[in-house]
Amino acid sequence: MLIAGAALAAPEVREGVDVGKNSAFAKLAPAEEVERMALQQYRQQLAQAAEKRALAPPDHPQLKRLRNIAQRIIPHALAWNPRAKDWKWEVNLIGSKQINAYCMPGGKIAFYTGILDQLQLSDDEVAMVMGHEIAHALREHARERMGKSTVTEGVARVGGAVLSAWLGIDPRLTDGVARGGANLAVLSFSRSDETEADLVGMELAARAGYDPRAGVSLWEKMSAASKGAPPQWLSTHPSGKTRIAEIEQNLPKVLPLYERARARRTQ
Repeated sequence: MLIAGAALAAPEVREGVDVGKNSAFAKLAPAEEVERMALQQYRQQLAQAAEKRALAPPDHPQLKRLRNIAQRIIPHALAWNPRAKDWKWEVNLIGSKQINAYCMPGGKIAFYTGILDQLQLSDDEVAMVMGHEIAHALREHARERMGKSTVTEGVARVGGAVLSAWLGIDPRLTDGVARGGANLAVLSFSRSDETEADLVGMELAARAGYDPRAGVSLWEKMSAASKGAPPQWLSTHPSGKTRIAEIEQNLPKVLPLYERARARRTQ
């Protein structure tokens, strides 16, 4: 019952992008198990890179640059996923011509020298890439894909257990997730996941004081570097033009965050 004269508190309006809640499919893949797999794969990749003398040492200028950018972004990432507060964040640089970077579940980040050298990325553009990859981990897209795979491959075998998993993790699914052996470093996400990561990453970069408009120049460079790629409807990734359009549409939501962050850094 409302009391006459009492003022109703207005709901708090969140600044930034709106991408909805995390997918319920992620609940089908236990977070601890996925993060354990991610750590194991990350360590294996670093060991392989070290054997080839392709793992950048701590004093490498580009690695120091990446870690400085990460230090500014990560504090703003924690609000997107409560588990991220306990992640052991790590950033490494691998010598390779690949134009690629990733962030595994649990905050394990790797960049390849190819994306930095071939695209000649500015700090703002690096922040957009890093924010995008971190967003995949925060939004639990790997867990979502693994959860969907569990449903698809196990529906006949587990039957009703899949339905009960919506309310909690059925322990019989855990082994199935582990046996799936998904390569979390090269996991292909859907077009909707990629768009979501673009937007969340743009907000993360803006809150850290990096110009979100760099997303436009980044994808112009990426598009130029990937000539001959399949059309959007044949690919799991949106086209460069689509990504740029989404970024430009959402810039008004994040530019004020960037301006305030930049003002704080110059005070």
